[in-house]
Amino acid sequence: MNQPSEAPEPLPLAGLMVLDVSSFIAGPAAAVTLADFGADVIKIEPPGEGDPHRQNYRSPNYPRAEKQVNFPWQLDGRLKRSLALDLKNESARAVFKRLVGRADVMIVNFPTPARERLNLRWEDIEPINPRLVYCSLTGYGESGPDRDRPGFDVSAYFGRSGILDAARYEGGPPGLSLPAQGDRATAMTLVAAILLGLRRRDRTGKGGWVGTSLYANGVWANGTSAAGALVGARLPPRQSPDKPRNALTNLYRTRDDRWLQLLMVRDDRLWAPFCRLIGREDLLADPRFADREERKSRAAELFKELAPIFALRTYAEWERVFAGTGIPFGVIERLGDVVEDEQARHAGIFSDTTNPEVPRTVNNPIRLGFATPRTAGPPPSVGQHSAEILRELAYSDAEIAALKKTGALG
Repeated sequence: MNQPSEAPEPLPLAGLMVLDVSSFIAGPAAAVTLADFGADVIKIEPPGEGDPHRQNYRSPNYPRAEKQVNFPWQLDGRLKRSLALDLKNESARAVFKRLVGRADVMIVNFPTPARERLNLRWEDIEPINPRLVYCSLTGYGESGPDRDRPGFDVSAYFGRSGILDAARYEGGPPGLSLPAQGDRATAMTLVAAILLGLRRRDRTGKGGWVGTSLYANGVWANGTSAAGALVGARLPPRQSPDKPRNALTNLYRTRDDRWLQLLMVRDDRLWAPFCRLIGREDLLADPRFADREERKSRAAELFKELAPIFALRTYAEWERVFAGTGIPFGVIERLGDVVEDEQARHAGIFSDTTNPEVPRTVNNPIRLGFATPRTAGPPPSVGQHSAEILRELAYSDAEIAALKKTGALG
C-alpha cells in the first residue's frame, strides 16, 4: 500500500506580514528577500506614480536596452502587494494604524525629519503594536550631526566609507560605483537585523527597533582597511596594471580584449609550474626572478615579460591552460556573459519569473537546504491591492470609496 506523500514544508517566513514603507532600493530589496521566502509584503506607496524607484529604468545611469522594460521594478517590487496610501492625509493615517496593529515587521527609510512629521518613528509605532519589529535605514545613522543628511549608496556607502578613495589608481580620480551596489549589500544587513528582532520576539513576545545605515555598511565592507586605519596603518596607493607591486597578482589583457586576474600568492611553490605552463621555462634561469623577493622588487620587469605572453591567447584558451593546475586565476567578467554563465545557473544566481516582459531576474543570495524562494509574477501596479487589503482590515466598500474620494487611498 502506498504511503501518503508528506505535505510540503511551508516557507520559513509564511504567515508574517511585512509593511514596506520605504522607497528606492535598500529597504525594498530587503522586503523582496522576505517576500521570496513567504512573507506577505505590503508595499505602501503614495497614490499616483508611487515609489519613485518605479521610474529608475528610464535613468541614463541604468543599463539600456532596445526595448525598454522595467527590470528594476521586477527585481525590487516582486511578490509584493501595493497599497497606495497618502500618509499625509489624516484618513489614511487611520488606515495605516489599523494595518500596523496587525503587522509583524515594518521597514522604513524616510529621513528622520519626515518620520517625525508623519509619526513614523518607533516611539510613534510602539504604542500601536509593541510586538512589531521596526526596522529603519538611514544614510549616516540615527543620531549625530549628519543624521538628517540624505544618503545614497554612492555617497554614504562608497564615498564616506573610504572605499572609492582607496580603490582609485595613484594620481587618478576616484571612480563611481554602479547603480545600487551598496544598497543591495545593505539590504542583507536589514534582513539579518529583522530576523534577529523576530528571534527576540519569539523569546520575549516583545518587538523593538532594529536598523542600520549605508555608512555603517560601507565601513564594514571596507573593514580590513578601516581596522588598519584604527591603528595607524594605511594602504599604499594602488598602481595601474602596467606598474604592479607584484606581477603575479595582477591583471593581464588577453587576445580577445578580456582581462585575466592572476592571483598567484604562493609563487614559492607555483613559480616553476607557471613558467612551464606559459612556455617560458627560460624565466626559471633568469637571475632577475630567482626568488620571491626578486620577483616582487622587479615586478615591472616581470610584467613586461608576461604581458605579451597573455596577449597571445584568448581568455578561454588561458582558462584551459590553467584549469586544474592549482594556479589561482579568474576573469574580469562582462555582465553580458554572467547571465549565460553555467556556474551562475548552478549557484542559483538568477531565477525565472512568470512575467513575459522580464522572464528572468536576480535571485537573492540566501540559500536554504529546506526551502527555495517563490517564483515571482509581474510586480504590482500602484495601488493594485488597495481595496483587497482594506477589505482584510474590515473596511466596507462604501468606506473604501469614501477614502478614495478624499485622496487618502489610491
